[in-house]
Amino acid sequence: MTPRLMTSEPMPPELTKERSTPSSYGSSTTANVQRSLRQCLSIAAELLYDHGHVLETITLPQRGLARRELSALSSAAPTWATCQQVMEDSEAATFNEYGRFVLTCLGRELMFDMFGQGAADCA
Repeated sequence: MTPRLMTSEPMPPELTKERSTPSSYGSSTTANVQRSLRQCLSIAAELLYDHGHVLETITLPQRGLARRELSALSSAAPTWATCQQVMEDSEAATFNEYGRFVLTCLGRELMFDMFGQGAADCA
């Protein structure tokens, strides 16, 4: 079939709006969110190490960062607050029952996918 761009016929109105359909918009948005989330997880890992923490601080559900530690990270590295918000909004991170910031199953899965399962096992 000849691509529509090669013909001089105008496109039907229902095809001109194809880019704005929820399904195509949703998949693009999902890809952007996942890319943004992966960037934030990478930045978070770097900032944790730079500020004396280890990756297990947020990958182990029973550990986590206390609110004062989050505040200190946000003050020292303003990108932390943005990344924290992205991680929370995408449900890759939450506060555990002790009120400490940790990754959810989704966040841990992505972190281990990016850095390897052993990345959080070595202190």
